[in-house]
Amino acid sequence: MLGIAWLGLSCGHPQVGVTPAGEQRQWWRDGVCYEVFVRSFADADGDGIGDLRGLTARLDYINDGNPQSSTDLGANCIWLMPIDKSMSYHGYDVVDYYHVDPRYGTDDDFRNLVAEAHKRGIHVIVDFVPNHSGSQNPWFQAALRDPGSPYRDWYRWSKTLPAQKGPWGQEAWHKSPVRDEYYYGVFWHEMPDLNYQNPSVRAEMQKVLTYWLKDMHADGFRFDAIPYLVEEGNQLEHSPGTHDVLRQMANTIRTEAPGSFTVGEMTDESPAVMETYYPDQLDSYFAFGLARATMNAAATGSARGFFKEVALANARYPSGRWSPFLTNHDQPRVMTVLGDEAKARVAASAMLMLSGMPFVYYGEEIGMVGAKPDEMIRTPMQWSSAPNGGFTTGTPWEPLQADWKTKNVVAQDSSSQSLLNHYRKLIHLRNAHPALSSGQLTLLQTDDTTGTIAAWLRYSRDEAFLIVVNFGPAHGRIITETVPPGSLSGGGLSRIESAYADPDHACVGGGLFNKGFGGNGLVLVINSVEAHGFCARRLSRR
Repeated sequence: MLGIAWLGLSCGHPQVGVTPAGEQRQWWRDGVCYEVFVRSFADADGDGIGDLRGLTARLDYINDGNPQSSTDLGANCIWLMPIDKSMSYHGYDVVDYYHVDPRYGTDDDFRNLVAEAHKRGIHVIVDFVPNHSGSQNPWFQAALRDPGSPYRDWYRWSKTLPAQKGPWGQEAWHKSPVRDEYYYGVFWHEMPDLNYQNPSVRAEMQKVLTYWLKDMHADGFRFDAIPYLVEEGNQLEHSPGTHDVLRQMANTIRTEAPGSFTVGEMTDESPAVMETYYPDQLDSYFAFGLARATMNAAATGSARGFFKEVALANARYPSGRWSPFLTNHDQPRVMTVLGDEAKARVAASAMLMLSGMPFVYYGEEIGMVGAKPDEMIRTPMQWSSAPNGGFTTGTPWEPLQADWKTKNVVAQDSSSQSLLNHYRKLIHLRNAHPALSSGQLTLLQTDDTTGTIAAWLRYSRDEAFLIVVNFGPAHGRIITETVPPGSLSGGGLSRIESAYADPDHACVGGGLFNKGFGGNGLVLVINSVEAHGFCARRLSRR
């Protein structure tokens, strides 16, 4: 058999997996989500801080509601980083879970954003920070200052400094500024952890979720830092209690809004750990291991780790319920890591052709740069070469990156070969074909001996796509393994045509041959795969 023996993996077929009882087909099984830091996206009032009205005015950039349009990204979802009233610029230290931060606008501004987004087919999910509150939250202030407060047991306290460290060896117990005692905060002393052993905390946070679904009309949530919700003795992450809390919250969400979507931040890359968060907790989880492997493949040219991570996710997680991405607001940006547009393009190509709902971080599509500290990863969106990049008429809360005058949306908008238009084409291609948006995935073994090429099938009832990605800096050629007809639902596929290639002639020659071991199955051949090249070839019935 033709194969990539060095992986020690077989092609196999995707595991459909278990889905919660009564689950129906959901919008998030067909889409792409765009992560937005409201503070940095668009400023409508000129105070230098992005706001909800600014975002609303820019919705057509994300999706203009016209399926025939090619000038929008085509995303059907936006994830807003925290917009609750909070202590800091980033919003992960919430002081009021029930109202929009005044710096971003009003509650009605959010409702209007949702209404305008829905007109365009965009769903809005909001960041939910369940693990901890801000230290200035009235709940914590009452608990801190009054040992008899009903909020006292909403947090964890100790009269002496425990010897126990946090999950990654950090100091997690912090001295009270009021009396001789300590409180638990896994991330920072200004972010005290909520105590989910207390039923009142569970009830309150379920009330918060219901409020955002029913009163604010949000379409779902991105759950922040979920592994740390419940500490049980020395088990400070992934505890049984954490899974119980997630089940309860997920049940509340599905009861209140059956059409909602939840995605969790669970950064542990172990498949064995990830599996414990299925089947009946959140809908999806970010595929951190696969994100790292995709970026590494683009950086080094080796497809081995990428192939392995896709195989693991495809075999071990429920179909369509793991979310690919490249980087997010906590990580150096794609272009900073890769430093090369060809590598950034091939990384995007691979990620957007995978299963599940992919996530794109704002500015990634134009190659924005940024590295630690975090503020430099979250700089204002670069819209044009106008003053302040078209982000604000005032003084931006954080200076734009140095390349904003040449690297911006307007500069890339009219160039068919720009990175921006590459993202647009990929997302629109995905949207146009169920095989790519929600179809099954089968990895293919090939005769490539360089280890730079990965190939897989995405398929639905009536069509299939051969996806070929060459992460390496040299041309290659592939012949796939024999593809059993049964792996293509319905069989009878005998025509192959180019659907999209980047660069234009990334894949040359070859074809689809009805032959194989014992005369059954299909053999797919590509005579030449360009360096850092990507192609999607459509297989269909004549």
